[in-house]
Amino acid sequence: MSKKRSRFLGLKLLLVASLVLSLLTGCGIGSPNVKETYPLESVNRDGNATSYVYRAADKTVPEVAKELTDEKKPDQISPEDADRMFLVYGNEWYHLQKDTAKPSDTLIEIDSKQYVQRNYDSSFLQGYLTAALIGQLFDSFGGGSYRGYTSRDIYQPKQGTYHTPTTNDKKVAPPLTVDKKGSIFRRGKNSDTNTSVGSGGSIFDRKKDTKTPSRGSISRGGSSGSSIFDAPKRSYTKPKTRVGSGKITRRR
Repeated sequence: MSKKRSRFLGLKLLLVASLVLSLLTGCGIGSPNVKETYPLESVNRDGNATSYVYRAADKTVPEVAKELTDEKKPDQISPEDADRMFLVYGNEWYHLQKDTAKPSDTLIEIDSKQYVQRNYDSSFLQGYLTAALIGQLFDSFGGGSYRGYTSRDIYQPKQGTYHTPTTNDKKVAPPLTVDKKGSIFRRGKNSDTNTSVGSGGSIFDRKKDTKTPSRGSISRGGSSGSSIFDAPKRSYTKPKTRVGSGKITRRR
């Protein structure tokens, strides 16, 4: 192999390694992939002003904040708090709130910059984020009285209302299961089937508490020591032969 070709191959390997490393360390552009971690619960869309609410079951606000910041470092984060925290990723504002109806869960509200600008109470945000960031977002006439999804009935947004995700909403922000293993549980009439997709893409089926034999199974009466590989017990009949009417001649 020539030196030039060897050098080119080494450069390609280096670029591939750098790309893989950036993906593993979360150094890519964007924000944490919440869509692939938590189910979507509620949506408020009005043009480019959007608000998506996801549910993190049995997790506290600081736990969710740590999980997100470990995946992707935010541009700005509010001080740790058990009830409410803010994480800012570019044009996306993550508002983490303890669910007042179910305190064991955390609601992750992802608001676009336009949604925050049009609906939030700027004085409310001053208790969590820097004045410089808030000053860049709001002018003297901007903002509303909104303070987050958990208090939406008291401090309502100025535009749009929250609703259960529609088919179109799910296409934009599809809700996915928290279990990243890709397990699918189906419950049949007499058995439970657990289908898991492995990393290689193969599918393995396990049946639990099956009361009836599976279709296509081979069964035969007899002693307990019998096997499906034993010779079948059947009478042997000599195959019939047919005599042809042709003649055989010999060459001289």
